[in-house]
Amino acid sequence: MTENKVKWGIMGAGNISRKFASDLVHSENADLVAVASRTEGKAASFASEFNIARPYDSYDEFLQDEEIEIVYIGTLHTQHKECALNCLKAGKAVLCEKPFTMDATEAEELIQAARENNTFLMEAMWTRYLPAIVQAKNWLEEGKIGEVRMLTANFGFDVGWSPNSRLLDKKLGGGAMLDAGIYPISFASFIFGQQPTEIKSSAHLGETGVDEHFSALFEYPDGKTAMLNSGVRLNFNLANDAIIYGTKGYIRLPNFLFGDGAYLHQAGSEVVEFQDDRKLQGYIFEAEEAMRCLREGKLESAIMPLDETHDIMKTMDTLRKQWGLEYK
Repeated sequence: MTENKVKWGIMGAGNISRKFASDLVHSENADLVAVASRTEGKAASFASEFNIARPYDSYDEFLQDEEIEIVYIGTLHTQHKECALNCLKAGKAVLCEKPFTMDATEAEELIQAARENNTFLMEAMWTRYLPAIVQAKNWLEEGKIGEVRMLTANFGFDVGWSPNSRLLDKKLGGGAMLDAGIYPISFASFIFGQQPTEIKSSAHLGETGVDEHFSALFEYPDGKTAMLNSGVRLNFNLANDAIIYGTKGYIRLPNFLFGDGAYLHQAGSEVVEFQDDRKLQGYIFEAEEAMRCLREGKLESAIMPLDETHDIMKTMDTLRKQWGLEYK
């Protein structure tokens, strides 16, 4: 029976959409009914893989499908605003893959459209909903490590050298910031609940003009700090770890992007360990949050509020300005 399930459509049939779909099909609350791609035949292949009833080679035809309630947007970064805007105007709720948009101006336009159309909109920052991250947040709210004073977060990988790679194409939003660095930046925002008042950073712009790696120091009121590192071309993977330091202890997330586990360290106490033994990749949790919001009639998620998404985009704009990086 699918009558009470939320009807999903997917725009874009690339790798990230495939990851999302492979989790979504396991949800008891979701029914994936349509997929669209502008590349001829790609939607049909995707639909066959995930048993989706209706593939579309046209976004316009996809948006006319009245059964679709919410759309996951997994297109190229540069297409997020256009796709999300068209969905909102068609009255369809939107879960938009990160980065939400290319810059804060585009983000503001989308948020305004969602509010004008009274339609749900959320950035797909999937890491916020992972059980280990949720557990770490709960420990913080319970005061387990006292007042948070600083954190470190690192995420990066080696894309290798190919001048035709999307990840090295400045016009497509390539580089560390939007594909990797956004995770530690959003993590710092999630933990501190605000944006930094001072930002100091340095980036290496490679041969194609993208930020191949960067480091940033965020300073907050009362002397709190966050040290963030990211890269996409370092010939190795970064540690992909995060540590939150408080006045009474610290929380270690050794694989924070994927949320495999969390470790609570308190002076004079044994380490408390939380392990997530999930079988799925983890994209299902953001989908469940979006569906919960829809069932409850909410227009945005309290875990990933639209104003925070906008503020994070402004922080990233500030970083790019410091580096002299423009996506053109």
